Amino acid sequence: MKTGLILEGGGMRGLFTAGVLDVFQEHDIQVDGVVGVSAGALFGCNYISRQAGRALRYNLRFKDDPRYMGLRALWKTGNIVAPEFSYHTMPRELDPFDFDTFNSSPVEFHLVATDAEKGVPFYKRIDKMDDTGLEWMRASASMPIVSTPVELEGMKLLDGGVTDSIPLKYFQAEGFERNIVVLTQPKGYTKSRTKLMPLFHLLMRDYPEITKCMARRHLMYNSQLEYIAEQESVGNIIILCPERPLKIGRTEQNADKMMSVHERGRICALQNLQRIKDFLAGKKTRE
Repeated sequence: MKTGLILEGGGMRGLFTAGVLDVFQEHDIQVDGVVGVSAGALFGCNYISRQAGRALRYNLRFKDDPRYMGLRALWKTGNIVAPEFSYHTMPRELDPFDFDTFNSSPVEFHLVATDAEKGVPFYKRIDKMDDTGLEWMRASASMPIVSTPVELEGMKLLDGGVTDSIPLKYFQAEGFERNIVVLTQPKGYTKSRTKLMPLFHLLMRDYPEITKCMARRHLMYNSQLEYIAEQESVGNIIILCPERPLKIGRTEQNADKMMSVHERGRICALQNLQRIKDFLAGKKTRE
């Protein structure tokens, strides 16, 4: 029976996920596959490259660097996360990603992006992390309005969370029967319709399908929450999530908040460690 990890996005809320995965590495929690969306992909790849602590480390190191993330990057590059520095210079030179370990790992790595012209999710399995793989990571995390679409395989791609925020059904269809779902919102959360629709209509005129997706994204997301609750009730998954909202913005670079969110992920994983081990071993678990 194949076991998997489903990693939701959420920008810097993803440091909660990074904290969870750091504990997984420290306690040798292994799965057969990972699927990440946006920040879930960006931080989840470090689980496969066996680089615990890396996600928090580089975000703290470069939090004040205008080459990395923020309004200056948006002004200069059209992307709130600067593409060349963040997705190539940093993982190649400044905080090296372990490409060899990732590429030799038996763990499957999948990510979700959105076809911006069709308004549908596109799922990509990354068997080899290289410059093209890094561009797929960028595509998965390219938030509409504050990012330019990434062109790959004849498509223009944006953030996977627009069309499939919690890709449990996809992974189940890929044969992963027992899954751990890591969310960056607490249980009981429901998404409301975005208040930014006027901006989407104004700034995403070239991609009307993205605007349509954003208008109904809350419906998609809340339906996925209902599905994962049902799957949890029958024992097919376990859910790890914060006990209360993570008070950090999607691109916020406050060091104290980043460390706090990461620590909350660590605490969540440690508190559920035996339950996780039992679940992956096929034993019945209780919350």
